[in-house]
Amino acid sequence: MLKFRSLLTAITAGVAALSGSAMAQTAVAPASANAQYVNAPVMTQIPSAPRPSGHCGLFQTCASTKIGLGRGDFMIRFSGVGILPQDRDSNVSVHTGGASIPLHNTHLSTTNQAMPELTLEYFLTDNVSVDLIATSTRHEVAAIGSDVPALGGPHKLEVGSAWVLPPTLTFAWHFRPHKRFNPYVGVGATAMWFHSMHANKGSELGLTKLNAGFTGGPAVNAGFDYQLVGNWFFNADVKQVFVRMHAWAQNPGETLRVRAHESLDPTVVSAGIAYRF
Repeated sequence: MLKFRSLLTAITAGVAALSGSAMAQTAVAPASANAQYVNAPVMTQIPSAPRPSGHCGLFQTCASTKIGLGRGDFMIRFSGVGILPQDRDSNVSVHTGGASIPLHNTHLSTTNQAMPELTLEYFLTDNVSVDLIATSTRHEVAAIGSDVPALGGPHKLEVGSAWVLPPTLTFAWHFRPHKRFNPYVGVGATAMWFHSMHANKGSELGLTKLNAGFTGGPAVNAGFDYQLVGNWFFNADVKQVFVRMHAWAQNPGETLRVRAHESLDPTVVSAGIAYRF
C-alpha cells in the first residue's frame, strides 16, 4: 500500500512538471514574436517626392530664368508704331516755261499714320545694344498756302499719296542691365525709300505724276524695357528722325512742275511685346 502511494505521488509530480514546462514555452513564444517587431528597422524619414524634370514653361518665371537683359541676348519685338511727320519747313517752287516761281506762302502737309513694326535687337555688351526697325506706312501729301490759289488751285491742294519704308539702325545705352526695368537712350541713322506713289488724278493743276527721291538722316531715341514674365518684355520707345524729303509733281506733258524740299522730321512712337532668345 505504501508503495502504491509513493508511485501515485511520483506520477502526479511528473504531470505537474510537464504542465509547467508547456505553459512556460507558451508564455515565451509571444515575447519572441514581439522581439522580431522591436528589432525591425525603423523608418526615420519619409522619402521626398520625385522632383520635376526642370522644364520651364513659355510663360513662367523659373529659377533658371535670367533676370533683365545683358550681353549676348537677342530679341524680336512686335510693336504698334505711330509715324508723326513734323513738316517743320517747306521750300516750294513752280517751274514752267523755263521760269522758276517760289511759293513763299505755301508749305507741305503730311498725314500721320499707324502701322505694325518689327524690331530685331542684339546686346553687344551688358550696356550696349544695336537694333533695326522695319515698317512701311502710307501718307497723304497736300500743299497748303495762299500762293496756291494764284496758280488756279484751292487753298489746300491734295497732291497725292506715298508709301514710305524707313529702316532705322540704332545703338542704345542701357542704364540697368540685368534688372527688370531697364531704361535706355540711343543714336542712329535712318534711310527712307518712297514707293507706290500716286498723284491726285483730280488735281486742279493737272499734276498727275508724283515722285520723290531717296533720303536719310540721323535719329535719336529713348525708351525702356520691362520684364513681364519669363523671357517676355514690354517695350516703349520714342524716336526723333531728322530727314528732308525731295519731291516733285508734274502734269502729263511735263510743262508744269512743282518741286518741294520738305523737312519731314518724323517722330516715331512705338509700344509692343518682345521675346528674348
